[in-house]
Amino acid sequence: MKPTPFDYTAPRTVAEAVALLGDPARDAKVVAGGQSLIPMLNMRLARPELLVDITRIPDLARLSVDSSGSLHIGAAVRQARAAADPAVRRGWPLLAAAIGHIGHPQIRSRGTVCGSLAHSDPAAELPAAARALDARFVITGPGGSRTVSAEDFFVATFSTAVEPDELLTEVVVPAPGARSGWAFEELTRRHGDFATVGVAVLLERDATTDTVGGARVVFSGAGPVPVRLAAVEDALLGTDAGEEALAGAARAALAGLTPSDDVHASAAHRRETAAHLLVRACTTAWERCS
Repeated sequence: MKPTPFDYTAPRTVAEAVALLGDPARDAKVVAGGQSLIPMLNMRLARPELLVDITRIPDLARLSVDSSGSLHIGAAVRQARAAADPAVRRGWPLLAAAIGHIGHPQIRSRGTVCGSLAHSDPAAELPAAARALDARFVITGPGGSRTVSAEDFFVATFSTAVEPDELLTEVVVPAPGARSGWAFEELTRRHGDFATVGVAVLLERDATTDTVGGARVVFSGAGPVPVRLAAVEDALLGTDAGEEALAGAARAALAGLTPSDDVHASAAHRRETAAHLLVRACTTAWERCS
């Protein structure tokens, strides 16, 4: 199929882009990498009257670490660029690993980090990684900029806190602790397919007790938004991440996750798979703590 007719424009500033998105006379959509939007246009699931291309806005190409140690990823930064950046691979390996699971190299070379986050696909890798890393989202609209936590950013399937006249301009990711370990696991039918279920894990080793002093566990494909379960994290805290602790965490995941049935997998299959991936991811993350 082919998309319905639309106009195209490529503003040079964030203010210009926001003004175009806020024009009540036309239904406008943001395009950057287009890896999610273009298929939707071709299938006529989306019918905007105007596409606003933000990739020519210099301010949105930022990929840097600030003085506080936080990573800033602008809305025009390609996934491949972020994953290959030495600072990202060194300081945020969980993010780089999650990007490596997205589709294929051709998709990652065009798709943007912020675009995947704004699309808010519950099976996608980056929303789960962003919530595990406690990312913050900078949203700019007619009234200025505001910052939203990862917990509040993802509202529902394909829905975020970004309003129609606003633009996600960057995501800010704080640096994990020095004694943190990470892991990202997912199950797909074939490499590059959408995941049936996945899990992002970030553990921190307590220097005094040599036990789990901090835990962030987030599941993808297990609900309408990335799912973080306090019961799973509580089962790990204060333990040596051994067999007994992992079994308790797996039981908490089985009890707390409420995925839905669909043509790809049953809810029971997703729960069982999530628990299995959780054990494997926690084992890997704990080994990486140092």
